[in-house]
Amino acid sequence: MRDLHGHAPTIVGHRFVHGGDISDAARLVDEAELARLRTLVPLAPLHLPGNLLGIELCRERFSVPQIACFDTAFHATLPPLASRLPIPVACGMRRYGFHGLNYAHVASVLPEILGDTARGKVVVAHLGSGASLCLLDDLKSRDTSMGYTPAGGIVMGTRSGDLDPGVMLALAERHDAETLRDLVFHQMGLLALSGGESSEMRDLLASDSDAAKFAVNYFCRQVSGAIGNFAAKAGGIDALVFTAGIGEHSARVRAKICGTLGFMGIRLDPAANQAHAARIDSAGTIPVCIVPADEESMIRQLCLQQ
Repeated sequence: MRDLHGHAPTIVGHRFVHGGDISDAARLVDEAELARLRTLVPLAPLHLPGNLLGIELCRERFSVPQIACFDTAFHATLPPLASRLPIPVACGMRRYGFHGLNYAHVASVLPEILGDTARGKVVVAHLGSGASLCLLDDLKSRDTSMGYTPAGGIVMGTRSGDLDPGVMLALAERHDAETLRDLVFHQMGLLALSGGESSEMRDLLASDSDAAKFAVNYFCRQVSGAIGNFAAKAGGIDALVFTAGIGEHSARVRAKICGTLGFMGIRLDPAANQAHAARIDSAGTIPVCIVPADEESMIRQLCLQQ
């Protein structure tokens, strides 16, 4: 209450990274829902314990509805070719996709920025300490880089992204489950690529070490490859969007990513890119935009709909 300057909320919305096998964008957190959410912790161990703690602390202080808003829900529109994993159906696993609250926000504002082009094939690159990409068509999710958990896809701060399954089998033979879990979620990614120097892109960009430069180049190459992958699946793209911490604030990273995509008609205006303008493409090329992340506005909207 002190932090709210004496004001009391009428409803509290919480961002939940994983919603499991539901398509609801948000749910009232009653006892049954809280129990369900606790079963999902193994799917997102970096995020869900904190999400659940937030609900518990708010319930202790406020007698108001608690609403869980799910990052996975935006990807309920994935077609089977994108959601299916090449494993036996009996395993009960599929590609979920994440960062959905921000992708929903981006989809909601794109028509104002791009007009009719927004309803075409658009790749959104959500680049932060956690990073993923999403292919939009008609403002709906049609493919995404993350998979069953937020550990998949492209390389991230401390997460490797996709790995050869044989690598995971070999690591499982060398480590117990707890050690392997810590390795997967806390010791891989940019941190490992930089030889332990940092998991933060800002630090790596400021460093003169060869290891830091290698980590940055590795990250940018993976993002470029993911954009090209989606373009190949979609038969070309109509626009590219950068969002989240790295995507919004690092002109150098954006330039590196787009530097190899000229064959797709993507070329940046250096001055606009350096200024972090809303549109950073060169005249006559595929639109490239920067859209600030805003999960909070989507959470507010979902709460008001309950």
